[in-house]
Amino acid sequence: MTGRRGTGTGEAAVDAAVRHVREGEQTWAATSLAERRALLTRMQQLVAEHAQRWVEVAASIKQLSATSPLLGEEWISGPWALSGYLTALGESLDHLAGGASPLTGFSSHRAPGDRVAIDVLPHHVFDRLLLSGFRAEVWLQPGVTVEEARATAGLGLLRPEQTGGVCAVLGAGNIFSIAPLDVLYQLYAENRVVVLKLNPVTDPLKPVFEAVFAPFLELGVMEIMTGGAGTGAALVDHPVVTAVHMTGSEATHDAIVWGTGEAGRAAREAGEPQLAKPVTSELGGVAPVIIVPGRWSKADLRYQARHVATQRLHNSGSNCIATQVVLVSSDWEQKDAFLDELRAALAAAHPRTAWYPGSAERINEARARHERTAEAAADRERALLRGLDLDDPREPAFRTEYFAPVLGVAELPGEGAGFLSAAVTAANTTLRGTLGANIVIHPRTRKELGARLDEAVANLRYGTIGINAWTGVGYLTPRATWGAFPGHTLDDIRSGIGVVHNALLLARPERTVVTGPFRPLRRSLLHGEPSISPTPPWFVDNRTAHITGRRLTAFSARPRWRSLPAIFAAAIRG
Repeated sequence: MTGRRGTGTGEAAVDAAVRHVREGEQTWAATSLAERRALLTRMQQLVAEHAQRWVEVAASIKQLSATSPLLGEEWISGPWALSGYLTALGESLDHLAGGASPLTGFSSHRAPGDRVAIDVLPHHVFDRLLLSGFRAEVWLQPGVTVEEARATAGLGLLRPEQTGGVCAVLGAGNIFSIAPLDVLYQLYAENRVVVLKLNPVTDPLKPVFEAVFAPFLELGVMEIMTGGAGTGAALVDHPVVTAVHMTGSEATHDAIVWGTGEAGRAAREAGEPQLAKPVTSELGGVAPVIIVPGRWSKADLRYQARHVATQRLHNSGSNCIATQVVLVSSDWEQKDAFLDELRAALAAAHPRTAWYPGSAERINEARARHERTAEAAADRERALLRGLDLDDPREPAFRTEYFAPVLGVAELPGEGAGFLSAAVTAANTTLRGTLGANIVIHPRTRKELGARLDEAVANLRYGTIGINAWTGVGYLTPRATWGAFPGHTLDDIRSGIGVVHNALLLARPERTVVTGPFRPLRRSLLHGEPSISPTPPWFVDNRTAHITGRRLTAFSARPRWRSLPAIFAAAIRG
């Protein structure tokens, strides 16, 4: 079957696209696992061929110069993230085609609360070298055994001939690998054909996405559309569409599912969604970083302040996983020193435009709401909100995802396990959303807390938890799961329902836990940490991120030992 690649945006174009992929569903059902694997291999080659153009278009959208180190964000969260996922998903298909579980070769261990944790990073020797000191594990839901996980891993690919209909994917507008990754998850994990409606922000990338998805377009199992809200509404409401997946805000989700205005309120009160078909979603939220008190050196304070600044300023704060609230102990004797370093890190980061639509207005709103405590940083397109009151139910910083470079600070009393427990409670009960939470803890303090840290992690109700590693690393880890903590409902959606990525195709995941080194290279070796990682290329003050990101992307498509020295050389100079 040959793809149409239609360009219309009206209801007629939507109808044609949906009916076209509906016809292609028969082709997808007849496509063997080996053939589906070959599609991934071809797509990875195309990603490598078009990666430079991808980043150039991304730079124009985000108003970045061609030589800016911030282009590293586009390389890493764009073609590199997609290429790595294609590799990991392809390996799972190899196992399935050979009659084995995708979990073949993966170790597991026990996690708190009758849980099994699958070790997903590092997996290959190159993981150990390129992400030295970083680990990731996927915790399964309580009671799931290793045997059950192995038997059910594969999801829709366990019976590829039983396809699941047509899925409408509403793409994200902030990180440009999100939409392609969501499409692949629907095609493979859910075994559905797809119509992707791009976010208008990403419309300039349509030719790039058409180029990298050419094998699937030519097969007739997906379509890519542009258009505004009307096109999106026509797509999700189309009678042939059987499922919807979206990335966006909680408000957008509710408008799609329940409707708007009085009709929407009435539908919610009656418990009768206006969209009566399965909807999965990733919706972001208010992400915390918990700073566990300890005895830190000045270099530790400075490095972790840069780490926290990165968690907020990456992509100009326009990330669903951007840290929004710093939870710090009022009794920590180094609190003021840390906050001083945080102010300096926010001010010193590369200047950039608040490019995402509405970002500048949200910064101004936050600054006006906190007139007495807001501090402007550098170009005044960043704000630090001091002294947020965790007991104030009206505080918007706890309930509203700013999606802009606005970072709040809230203090709690206590030290050690007592502080950590209180911070976990605050994160669970005061902050809106469950997508990701971060913990920064000194190795000595971590050793002192022992099992109590594990219990705190188990008590955090978040879909991805980073310990000395930004949860964004979980997004970049293809075999990890990405999504909200399970249990949300359509009438209280918070950070969404379901997961994506999940290249191991696990059936009942609960969360991903990512761990990183507390210190970068040289200081890590000096203090006996098992890591040779320099400052990560996703740090917003990394000076060579654009070079490292480009080289990592090329390596992902064609891993070769002789390519490693150039990657290491660029990374160390960062």
